[in-house]
Amino acid sequence: MLFEPVKIGNLTVSNRIVMAAMNLGWAKDGEINQRIVDFYVERARGEAGLIVVGGVTVESPITHGNFISIHNDSLLAGHKMLTSAVKKAGACIGLQLFHAGRYSFGFLDGRDVVAPSPIPSKLTRYTPRELSLPEIKNIVCNFADAADRAQTAGYQLVEFIMSAGYLASQFLSPLTNQRSDEYGGSMENRMRFPLEVIAAIRKKVGPDFPIGVRLGGSDFIEGGNGWQEMSLVAKELEKASVNILNVTGGWHEAPIPQIQSEVPRGTYAYLAAKIKEQVHIPVVASNRINNPALAENILQNGQADLVTVARGFLADPEWASKARLGKPIRKCIACMTCLDTLFMGRGLQCAVNPQCGREDQKIIKSPQVKKFLVVGSGPAGLEAARIAALKGHQVTIWEKADRIGGQWNIALVPPGKQEFKSLLDFYEQELAYLGVEIVLNKTADPASVKSENYNVVLIATGAVPRSLPFLPRADANVISAWDVLNGSPVKGPNIVVVGGGSVGCETALFLAEKGTLDAESLKFMMLNRAEKPDTLFELLTRGSLHIKLVEMGDSLASDMGRSPRWGALRHMRTLGVEAITNVKVSSIAPGHVKIVTMNNEEHQLKADTVVLAIGSISNDRLHYELKNQMDEVYLLGDATGPAKLLNATQQSFDLVNGL
Repeated sequence: MLFEPVKIGNLTVSNRIVMAAMNLGWAKDGEINQRIVDFYVERARGEAGLIVVGGVTVESPITHGNFISIHNDSLLAGHKMLTSAVKKAGACIGLQLFHAGRYSFGFLDGRDVVAPSPIPSKLTRYTPRELSLPEIKNIVCNFADAADRAQTAGYQLVEFIMSAGYLASQFLSPLTNQRSDEYGGSMENRMRFPLEVIAAIRKKVGPDFPIGVRLGGSDFIEGGNGWQEMSLVAKELEKASVNILNVTGGWHEAPIPQIQSEVPRGTYAYLAAKIKEQVHIPVVASNRINNPALAENILQNGQADLVTVARGFLADPEWASKARLGKPIRKCIACMTCLDTLFMGRGLQCAVNPQCGREDQKIIKSPQVKKFLVVGSGPAGLEAARIAALKGHQVTIWEKADRIGGQWNIALVPPGKQEFKSLLDFYEQELAYLGVEIVLNKTADPASVKSENYNVVLIATGAVPRSLPFLPRADANVISAWDVLNGSPVKGPNIVVVGGGSVGCETALFLAEKGTLDAESLKFMMLNRAEKPDTLFELLTRGSLHIKLVEMGDSLASDMGRSPRWGALRHMRTLGVEAITNVKVSSIAPGHVKIVTMNNEEHQLKADTVVLAIGSISNDRLHYELKNQMDEVYLLGDATGPAKLLNATQQSFDLVNGL
């Protein structure tokens, strides 16, 4: 079904794959530029059926986020350039109409932030000003005028966002709408604003132009709207002439993860299914759908009529065409780098696709074929090998272990990180297709490297875990976090993890889950009502080990991205990990660890095993030995200094593509 055409009103879409709207953070003063056009054209060539651009602001652009805007006619030239190029490349194109309401960061630029009621935003920590009745009417007109411009610019559909906690969601929720006039109180009144927007848009664009809604299937906030309330909203939207409902999950401030790697694939498809039961227009399922087989199952099971693939198209612009042809797809691993780079104001970047947002940087065949050796098969080495092979070179990888992946094999072990394995699966298939030779259990030294007459040597030998040799530790049971994640057993039940960075926190989570109830057992016990919910929750969150995490700084996981960090810290609290900050380890001995506070107070912690997670040291020895003996020797990845996946893949791409 995935590649069957579907009708949205009078618009026929070639397949059922929707590239959902995502803020890219690349616009300047709200204008479409060539970078944005190139990005969407690549996804259109990759056979996305419908591409939704956005969110696109209907008022003055949110400068802080570099949003695209369509708030006045002067911006239409860029939009026309985009729609023409995308349609020429084979996709249908829609535009998402956006107003952030209290989620706006406009206050950073001295501009007003408005909302239905002056309820502080947990996302921005700012209290908005309450909208007056004339202002509400003006915003309704702004949405309608923006839709009119979108139609003029050549878009084939407009989508009104009523999800994620933005303005329309704020009107719908009793938590953020505490008005006493006709826009607040009852559900009927709280629906008034979005229904007025739809009516005004319909009046502007005419009866035949498709209107969609990006609808939150549940706020996932206590006291907010659940799928029951949103099903009622969906019915009213259908009555109001909406042609398609794109159903997503909760608000940005929801305590329940929505798109992080810990969310199982396709979890929120049930929200689309609940909405679909109530309406007779096409319904789209969203969130964590990065696998063609899963997408097909959702359609086959009748849960939805279409599926969105959002970040999947960041990771691989050819997601749809590869799905159709059965080729290896570089899947989104839900690492959240894309959101984290947006939050940092750098514009969207993808950790697994170095060309995302840099589509102009093509991989050109080299006029001269060279022999490349890549030493090490972590992400940096694998990406370097891929680019070298695409440029036409003869590429060999030497890996000292019995499998590819390097330290990435450790990264995919902690809870919720199993999605990371798909990156290695992709490289394994892609490199085989490209003819790259992979030699496992092969240790490199200067003599063996030079004996093979390689023209170019790329050293991606990673890093090694740092130790604490200066500490008194007697015969204590001390082990590195890397060894724990690689499967080395720990003696329990009392475990002390030293180091509260990302590795320490994820190792603590990994250990804290040992002895907890697994998913299959939970399902069995719930179906048979074997235990009360409180008991089941305890069995899920209290394992066989007691974990203490000590950190010399005042915060945990400070090296982790903003998006995954809050989830990791929440998960640690849920699993009962005891975190102790602002302390130093003074000694390690059998059965205990001594720590010293900032006030020089000494405490003793029980410790059957001590796990060290205190960073890593670059393993650059081979590069040091070879750099003066060969002409082209380059250092990559963690061997240059501990780095994130984004840095590793981009560095490898840039270096090898420039050779």
